[in-house]
Amino acid sequence: MTSRHPWKHLAVTIGVGALALSACAPSSSTGTAGGSGDGTTLTVWSWRVEDKAAYDKIFDAYEAKHEGVTVEFKPFKATEYNKILATGLAGSDGPDVPQVRSYGQLQATVASGSLVPLDGQVDLSSWDENVVASAKGKTDGKIYSVPLARQATVLFYNKKLFADNGIDVPTTWEQFTAASDTLLGAGVTPLAVGAKDDWTLPIVHEVLAGSRFGGADFQKAVLSGEKDFTDPDWVASVDVLKQLEKYMPKNVTGVAVTDAMTLFTSGKAAMYPGGSYDLATLQKGNPELELGILQVPAATGSPAGAEGTTAGWADGNFAVNAKSPNKAAATELVKWMATPEFGQMVADEVKQISAVPGVTYADPVLKQVSDNYEKTGSPYLLLTDFRYGAPSGTELLGKGVQEMFLGSKDAAAVSTELDTGVKTWFQPTK
Repeated sequence: MTSRHPWKHLAVTIGVGALALSACAPSSSTGTAGGSGDGTTLTVWSWRVEDKAAYDKIFDAYEAKHEGVTVEFKPFKATEYNKILATGLAGSDGPDVPQVRSYGQLQATVASGSLVPLDGQVDLSSWDENVVASAKGKTDGKIYSVPLARQATVLFYNKKLFADNGIDVPTTWEQFTAASDTLLGAGVTPLAVGAKDDWTLPIVHEVLAGSRFGGADFQKAVLSGEKDFTDPDWVASVDVLKQLEKYMPKNVTGVAVTDAMTLFTSGKAAMYPGGSYDLATLQKGNPELELGILQVPAATGSPAGAEGTTAGWADGNFAVNAKSPNKAAATELVKWMATPEFGQMVADEVKQISAVPGVTYADPVLKQVSDNYEKTGSPYLLLTDFRYGAPSGTELLGKGVQEMFLGSKDAAAVSTELDTGVKTWFQPTK
């Protein structure tokens, strides 16, 4: 099939993240789209402007096997997307297939009645439970979207800077801080953190201190009510960020995340704590950069047996607009998004770790992130479990850590405010 857009076949290097698993979802990737008829145009909305070339190529592959169907990918600015989508879904000019948020941020869209339940249409029974949870309504337990990808927390490092300064990949906390001291002494910023954007700080916390509070074990304890966010291990994990502030850019609360990425890709900073979704952006920022990833060793005082963790969560799911005039064709497209064919293209073109089981990874860094999650995975707790109410856990911790860096709060106060805030709506499952 000849592409209607000549730029569709550009190579892309944009990235996000999700976990490859062992089974295969049912495929509907051949033949014509059920109920679509001839000349059907499906619109797909997203907040991922940087992924447009990749999705154009992916949807060319879908069109080649679904005669008469055209898929148009329309991305919007990420900071404006939620409002644009809500307006579109409330009216008659919204997308056929919207990219929707996950976990708690999905619930308002579900409650509005804007999405078609997909139970009986897609089979996610062999998928990771944490991934599937991202796509469900909290009240009715129905599936309202197909998960796109699993993001994962990552500490990227510059292999050349490590080698030039005689640094081996640290396997203990003492080696990690010693490496940071060496880099600082050489005039290199050890940790490229952009604390001006408070949404990044809970991710930085997971990357640098997930082991200190106990990862998945702490999740179970806090969800059951056995522990809360005033627990000494949690407070100590927040304090880890304060201890590491000296390794971050000066006046870190005035540094935007884009500036932090530039520090890293330009070789002025040695490590960048972020997500697997940053991979292709970093590669594009400096194609010559020798990227590596490492798991931060468990900080001093961590629970017994703690080791470096890779926190994961699902994001960027696709759904069917209940007001779409092409619901049958839109459902067929979303069903295809649960197939290995789509999942593999997400890995290869969008550079994400697909949510679809059975996907393989040619990019060695992406493969290592996936392998790390399989070995030492834990949930990104404040997103997977504490975004179902307001104020959300990520919002509270992000602003709290900002204030800690500014000197107006300590780790105990940040943790207490987090605990008080989420307890206005969170109920443990005892």
